[in-house]
Amino acid sequence: MADPSVLNPHPPEFDRFLHASVGEDRNGYAVTVLSTLARLGLDPWKETAELVTLGRDAARARLGTLLARFRDVPALASDHGKVARDLSQLLPEDRASGSLKRAASTVAGGRPGTSGAIWAVLAIIFVLFQMLMVGGSGSGE
Repeated sequence: MADPSVLNPHPPEFDRFLHASVGEDRNGYAVTVLSTLARLGLDPWKETAELVTLGRDAARARLGTLLARFRDVPALASDHGKVARDLSQLLPEDRASGSLKRAASTVAGGRPGTSGAIWAVLAIIFVLFQMLMVGGSGSGE
């Protein structure tokens, strides 16, 4: 059976945190942690992985710093500390399963999975095979 992480390589334990709201923007739209981190020019999954490895208190402080820089949600200007505290509670525990630690370290390290390389090699082999088949059928005159 295929590995489910091929279709969604991001740790599902991050979803609750990344999809949490940080407030409304000037147009009245809900802004999530994921979109906040992306608008700040950060990789949301990598940043979340780093927050997980920091521990709850350090993660709250780092998140507060990031939210203080984010100007798209006006309410964060005065409330970023409280929002950071609430959001940090949604981060998965670092003492969680070894798979979460491995996933966090893989995401934080930016190392691509081997499945992408395997698919690339298989695609190249397939193209070469097709070229041999097409080239071989026309040379039999």
